[in-house]
Amino acid sequence: MRKFWWMAALAAAAILLWQMRLPLLQRFTPAPALLSDAPAQAIELPRAVPERLWADLEGLSFKRYREAERAQARLYIQQRLEVAGWQTQLQPFAGGVNLVAERQGSDPSLGAILLGAHYDTVEVAPGADDNATAVAALLEAARLLKPPTPRTLQLVFFDLEERGLLGSKPFVEQLSPKSVQAAVVLDMIGYRCDQPGCQSYPPLLPMQSPPDRGDFLAVLGDQSHADLLKYFTAGTASGNASGNASGAQVLPPVITLAIPTLGGLAPDLVRSDHAPFWNKGIGAVLVSDTANFRNPNYHQASDTLETIDPDFFVGSAQIVINAVAQMLQN
Repeated sequence: MRKFWWMAALAAAAILLWQMRLPLLQRFTPAPALLSDAPAQAIELPRAVPERLWADLEGLSFKRYREAERAQARLYIQQRLEVAGWQTQLQPFAGGVNLVAERQGSDPSLGAILLGAHYDTVEVAPGADDNATAVAALLEAARLLKPPTPRTLQLVFFDLEERGLLGSKPFVEQLSPKSVQAAVVLDMIGYRCDQPGCQSYPPLLPMQSPPDRGDFLAVLGDQSHADLLKYFTAGTASGNASGNASGAQVLPPVITLAIPTLGGLAPDLVRSDHAPFWNKGIGAVLVSDTANFRNPNYHQASDTLETIDPDFFVGSAQIVINAVAQMLQN
């Protein structure tokens, strides 16, 4: 994740939204699934899931900047996907390699739901949160989201995000029209802070009493496809309902943000892998723990396994898997 994208994006959007008098941030409230009248159903995670997520996090928490390091990460991802029954494809581009896996849905006319994350790091960081947490969540999704589903599920592991979205840009350019119905991009989902004042925000946000603790998961979407955000709030609501009843995982709260992507008004929105999808008119959301607005280890050598909050990480992964599961059915 490139530095300060969240600050610049939210600040630019805040000014525009203030002028338009539109609501900006909202704490989650229970919401129905987007494309169906059926309520969202949380996937009950097997007992082994936290251990598997943590094992993948450990397996990927090393510097992934140089080509040899990134090749090592790709091999790890390929092996885990193949064990889960997926076939993988390497898609080279100038300077790097994206890794793609796909399972066809029962109705090809419905298009695909894409779940993506970058696997590279900046030069100095082992990248436990940025972005091994997200890659581990994709690997768990590969294990849990099994066919048959009406829509196709596509998993994409982007290379060289940290050097200017160099992997996601050519990937999106080659997409055929309407082949991807929605993209869910994960970038840092494992850090929580509970001390008062540990969560910061950019200036000029038209908000009253925003939370000052970083205990929530943020989901950023474009206003043209704002209904995608409801999948994440609905999944959280149902997940917490089952957790309260059965003692299962209690999920983090979700804050959603819909950005009006009007050309040229918010140029700093192009700093993470969801941006190329927006540029092509494809609905996409970015899921994050807000990066440098919460995590002091962002792009630092201290971005290590020991800084990850296990419960928050597992809960964040479940929110994503719940949301994508619903998208695949609708």
